[in-house]
Amino acid sequence: MEATVMHFRQGRHHVNSHQMILKIADTAEEAEKTIGKTVTWTSPAGKKITGKISALHGRNGNVRAIFAELGLPGQSLGQKVVVN
Repeated sequence: MEATVMHFRQGRHHVNSHQMILKIADTAEEAEKTIGKTVTWTSPAGKKITGKISALHGRNGNVRAIFAELGLPGQSLGQKVVVN
């Protein structure tokens, strides 16, 4: 299964590079089934960064993913990630 990296999770004054918003499904009910699964993004150089889907984000099929050891770089925006 694939998802698209939409944006960093952010507030008014802070951007958190360890938490990302992913578009994974069209409805919240479909997206809720993926909570707890792992997510892997592969860089153009071949390095893999893994994270975990933690919660829903809104009601349109978006989820929050937390990348613990490394945050995703800005070049990952708009790219696909693999959901295991």
